[in-house]
Amino acid sequence: MSDKRLIVAMTGATGSILGIRLLELLQDSDIETHLVMSKWAARTVIHETPYTTKQIKEMAFQQHSLDNQGSAISSGSFLSMGMVVLPCSVRTLSAIATGEGHNLIHRAADVVLKERRKLVLAVRESPLNPIHLENMLKLSRLGVSIVPPMPAFYNHPQTISTLVDHMVMRILDQLGIHLDISERWVGEMVTGKQKE
Repeated sequence: MSDKRLIVAMTGATGSILGIRLLELLQDSDIETHLVMSKWAARTVIHETPYTTKQIKEMAFQQHSLDNQGSAISSGSFLSMGMVVLPCSVRTLSAIATGEGHNLIHRAADVVLKERRKLVLAVRESPLNPIHLENMLKLSRLGVSIVPPMPAFYNHPQTISTLVDHMVMRILDQLGIHLDISERWVGEMVTGKQKE
């Protein structure tokens, strides 16, 4: 069903573990993930994680080649709940903001925009220059969710996995996929010592 299809793109920004974790969480769900990775995403995965690109591709329901502009996800007739780019490089941000269709990630994002579906960009860069900020503002005004993966500390995370889960949970929330894989804010203040 269209409301159970999600396009997942991974680009060459740091934070590839976030995209991997999203795919892991949805692997055994009823959501059909359609993955497309940039060549720099593949390089970053090898540098940052113990995963191979083959392992990551196997987590998705279907994998699409970056150079295949004839892929199903490049058409508005491919019904989906939307698309997430996680992590999203500023190069990809720029391409989407300017309507460039150089590769399948850019084209699929353009299709999601024109069809008025949900587009979530987990932009991963720091510090941000005015060009980055202008591109994010432009897309935000078009309804795109700009969700830089920023860790929360109110839940007193003890591991990197806890930080990753919280960031991925918040990104999935933007798509209407609500998984309680991390503590949510409940309005109760505790000190670090009380938590231990």
